[in-house]
Amino acid sequence: MEEEQRRALVAAAVGAKERAYSKYSNFPVGAALLCRDGTVVTGCSVDNAVHNLGLCAERTAVVKAVSEGRTEFAAVAVVSNSPSCVSPCGACRQVLSEFSSDGSLEVVMARSDGQHYKVMTVSELLPCAFSIKNLEETKH
Repeated sequence: MEEEQRRALVAAAVGAKERAYSKYSNFPVGAALLCRDGTVVTGCSVDNAVHNLGLCAERTAVVKAVSEGRTEFAAVAVVSNSPSCVSPCGACRQVLSEFSSDGSLEVVMARSDGQHYKVMTVSELLPCAFSIKNLEETKH
């Protein structure tokens, strides 16, 4: 992905972060998912009083994209209010890997200013991810 595309994706994630519902965690996160067809789908973190019912921004964006019929993604940007680059949690890494069979989905992890970021692939963030192949191997 080109630098200009990354910056636009990060800017979309920053905008999504502003809509986060972080009443309990005080840790708003925004994500912007670039679909292979060029569509950008955003998501934000949504807290809940029952903490394990909250939803991360990355998974919000994926679920939103899938509900709109999009399952092929090129990249995702993640932004929080942290002064350092924040990476997707383990659950989000697994969900992202579901839609990146070759592990090449680009993950752009940006600082709160949206100007500085780190880029890794899903397979770098989650080596040996669980996949449908694991399930198919148990059928034999």
